[in-house]
Amino acid sequence: MSTDEIRAIELLSRVSYGRVATSMRAMPFVAPARHIVADGRVLLRMHRGLGYHRACNGSVVAYGADNFGSDAEHIWSVQFTGTAEIVEPTAQERAAFGPEPVQVDGEPFTPVFMRIEPQFVTVHELDYSGRPETAADGGRPETAADGSRPGARTDGGPPATGTTPGGCSPERHLHHAA
Repeated sequence: MSTDEIRAIELLSRVSYGRVATSMRAMPFVAPARHIVADGRVLLRMHRGLGYHRACNGSVVAYGADNFGSDAEHIWSVQFTGTAEIVEPTAQERAAFGPEPVQVDGEPFTPVFMRIEPQFVTVHELDYSGRPETAADGGRPETAADGSRPGARTDGGPPATGTTPGGCSPERHLHHAA
């Protein structure tokens, strides 16, 4: 396993849910799923009643998870791309998923399990730690009362000095490892 794959698996183990993406009848879709990592592969638990497992089975899918809602200084996103197949998990794997939802969209939850054999693994990391934190913004992008960001122009022109397009400060870093 590469260093990037090890890092992606370590990050994935920090959260419980993500999104699986593929296409159904030539239309793309994204569906929520619960995941665990077993033997270097991603194992998903989805609701059978939605039928998404049928489109995923035998197809190339992308599964992504992140910590975007965590308010952390180090934001990350991982994506595993590979072929998915329906599997019957072991008792130990089932237990690792934890409790099942009672309902999904008003229907009783019926699980179906998919295993993704990763072919490509991508890790993105956004580092906000270099930005000076103030009590007013908690280290987040500054936002005016009207929702705009200082330095961001509304006339389509280039950003003000010291910012990047979209009004982001140059202290923000995006790291991509594939």
